[in-house]
Amino acid sequence: MEFDSGRVDIGGVDDRRGSRSGGLAVGGGVGLVGLVVTLLFSLLTGNVPEISGGLGETRSGQGSGESAEELRDRCNSPGALRQHTDCRLIKVYNIADDVWSAEFARRGLPYESPRLAFFTGSVNTGCGPASAEVGPFYCPPDQEIFFELDFLEQLQTRFGARGEFAQAYIVAHEFGHHLQTLTGTERRVRAAQQRNPAAASEYSVAMELQADCYAGVWSTLADRLGENGIALDTEDITEAIAAAEAVGDDRIQAKVSGRVDPESWTHGSAAQRREWFVTGYRSGDLDSCTTVR
Repeated sequence: MEFDSGRVDIGGVDDRRGSRSGGLAVGGGVGLVGLVVTLLFSLLTGNVPEISGGLGETRSGQGSGESAEELRDRCNSPGALRQHTDCRLIKVYNIADDVWSAEFARRGLPYESPRLAFFTGSVNTGCGPASAEVGPFYCPPDQEIFFELDFLEQLQTRFGARGEFAQAYIVAHEFGHHLQTLTGTERRVRAAQQRNPAAASEYSVAMELQADCYAGVWSTLADRLGENGIALDTEDITEAIAAAEAVGDDRIQAKVSGRVDPESWTHGSAAQRREWFVTGYRSGDLDSCTTVR
């Protein structure tokens, strides 16, 4: 994955690292792997997962009181996008915002940018207090995407979602949930879940697979921007597909208990997540993401 030469814009970033508040969000937020990750780690290790580094990358500013100006300067320094995970995620967020702003304008739809937040350990959100074990997530009331960087690295090392474009896929997936908020899909699905609680998991899977599809669409649209976006190759797409498969409900359940229970899925199987990312990537069209009826 090669980025354009534009500056990293931190205007939409909330850097909450170093701030802690206990608790675990259990309602309202939409995440790539969500509470399933907490369950997996607890069952495999017998305790709450430790939040520690795993890839050897620099995470300057985490808990160090780095100012906005320092973050901006660091992320725009030579080599920053390769060296610093947070800078790379911000750049992907910038490109996603550009892509979707233009696409919504082309469709004559109103658009609002989400915000991107980094936190350490736990954070208070409009969806409730959230712990790092939830994984990366999007909170609709805040219209904000939340990342705990050390736990993101745990996702890569323990789930096999490795590579820079695997990280980009995660950002794009969470950004997809923001699109669902903007289009009213999130509101309609939540209402449907309340009317029919027995189908709540089915609706949840449909939402997650649509976000995977939107991530695929974004990959194509961003690549088409050329020097104003990102340049992708086959290896990048392979990384994204591997990341999508790695967090399939069946893969996670197999690691936890050695058995698979489709009735309890909330995010979709590895095959489903692969299918819908690829569907979006091949079409480059939001209208192809038909998982939510």
